[in-house]
Amino acid sequence: MKAARIGALAVGLVMLALVAVLVVSDGDTDIGARSPLLGQPAPAIETTTIDDEPFTLARRKGSWVVFNFFNSTCVPCIAEHPSLVRFVQAQGARLDGAEFYTVVNDDADAAIRDFFVANGGDWPKLRDTDGAIAVAFGVAKVPETWIIDPNGFVRLRILGAVTDGVLEAQMARLREGSDS
Repeated sequence: MKAARIGALAVGLVMLALVAVLVVSDGDTDIGARSPLLGQPAPAIETTTIDDEPFTLARRKGSWVVFNFFNSTCVPCIAEHPSLVRFVQAQGARLDGAEFYTVVNDDADAAIRDFFVANGGDWPKLRDTDGAIAVAFGVAKVPETWIIDPNGFVRLRILGAVTDGVLEAQMARLREGSDS
C-alpha cells in the first residue's frame, strides 16, 4: 500500500513538472520543422510566374527569400493568408525586407489569380506544374513555408499555417543570427 502511494506521488510530481514546463515555455522559439535541407544550399529552382515571368532562385542571392507553398482550396492556406499579406507589407517597409513568393501547389493559374484578386497579395506566384519544386523541398502538404538566407542556404521550414507575428519573429531571429 505504501509503495502504491509513493508511486502515485512520484507520477503526480512528474506530471506537475511537465505542466510547469509547458506553461513557462515559449512555443514560437522552436517553430521550425526538421529537414535535411536546413543549413544546406537551397535547391536550384527555375520556373515561371503565373504571369509568365522567368524565376531563378540563384538570382535572388543577397536577399532573404520566403517561399510559401499554397493551394487556393486549402483551408489552412486561406486562413493564414491575411497574416502573409501583413508580413509582406511589413517586409516592404524594410531596406533588408525579405522577398516573398507563393509556390502554387496543384492549382490552376486562373484559380490563383481569382484568389489573390479577392484576398490581396501583390507578390509573385511561382508555377510548380510538375511538382518538382515541392519535391526538391520535401513539402509534405500545404501550407508550408521556407526561409532562405541571402547566401542561398535554407534556414527554416514551417509546417502548417502561420499566424500573425510568427514570420516576423522568425525573420528577426534569423537576421540576428546571421550578423554574428
